[in-house]
Formats: sequence, structure tokens, C-alpha cells
Amino acid sequence: MASRYDRRVTQRTETTLAERKRLLVADELSRSALTLLAEHGYDAVTVDEIAAAAGVSKRTFFRYFASKEDVIVRFFADMGTAMHARLAEAPADEPPSVSLHAAVAAALAPCAGHDDYAERALRVVRLILDTPALRARFLEQQAAWRDDLAAELARRQGLDADATLYPRLAAGTALTAFDTVLYRWSGDGTADPAELTARAFAVIAPALDAVEA
Repeated sequence: MASRYDRRVTQRTETTLAERKRLLVADELSRSALTLLAEHGYDAVTVDEIAAAAGVSKRTFFRYFASKEDVIVRFFADMGTAMHARLAEAPADEPPSVSLHAAVAAALAPCAGHDDYAERALRVVRLILDTPALRARFLEQQAAWRDDLAAELARRQGLDADATLYPRLAAGTALTAFDTVLYRWSGDGTADPAELTARAFAVIAPALDAVEA
């Protein structure tokens, strides 16, 4: 007869396997969607076609994503997490411009190089910039990132995020740099995101370091 410990281990193993399966299915749906959308355009591809290409049913698609837009936005979901994590772990005495530069660079790092991820990222960026519906959704996501970054900046500087201007202004400025780098990089895909980010922050650093008292 299995002990309570054995049952707990079995339950954790089953949960881990289920989570891995969910991630695999979501990744396959994302890859299939990106391939079809890049080849045929956003409006020409249906959810049925994405599901069929991934080898799942339409019902399964909607268990993972609410819409085609969500498939695209998911691709960049980790960027906001990477930005916030890098800002949160920055040394307390590091200038805001340095911390925010590192945060944006961390989010854009996977776009560098010529591997499969970078190629997929380039296709997604171009789709987003060329499709009004996707661009709107991506801007919504960035608004949430701005709130997270502003809250972290306020905490680091000992400021009231609701009573002072600096946190949201600084977070918004950093994300404008992020957006500008994506625009430039997506042009031909040959520019180095790290170099573009460094150039952008060289311009905005003085403003980022002018912390409101």
C-alpha cells in the first residue's frame, strides 16, 4: 500500500508532466501560428488552420489561447518579466539609467544572434508592427510592464508612485527606448539590438537619472 509520501510524490510527478504537456502544446500552437501568419498574413489565417497545423482541435486551441492575438502576444510575455526581474535585482546604489538599460537589454537579449528564436522574434515583431490589432494588444501589454517598472522604481527610490511623476515617466521613457529599438531592428533584422539599446540609453540617460525629490 502506497504511503502518503509516495502519493504526494506521484501527484507532484503527474502535475509536472501535465504542466510540461501544456507547455509543449502551447509552444507547438505558437510555432504553427507564427509560421502561417508570417507566410500568409494575419487576416488570411484562421484559428482552424492554426489548430490543424499544430495537430490539435479548435477546442484545444481555445483552451490555451482566447484569440489569434493572444498567440502572438504570448511570444513576448517573458520580456516584461525579464525587465522587472533585472530591475528588481539591480544594486541599490546603481543609477536608474544603468538599471533600466540593463533591464531593457535583458528583455531584448533573445533577439540577438541568428538562432531560431531570434528569427521567430523578428517575424513576430514585423507582424505586430504591420497589424493594427496586434500593435494595440502589444501596447496594452507594455502598459502593464510600465506599471510594474514604475512600482519597482518607486520602491527603489523611496518614492510614492502615485504622488510623484518620476517613476512612471522613467518607466515610460525606458519602454519608449525598447519600442524604438524594436522598430529599428525589425527593418532588415541585421542590426544588433544590444548596440541599438546602448545608443538609445545614451540619449535618455540624463533624464532617467534626474530623480524627482
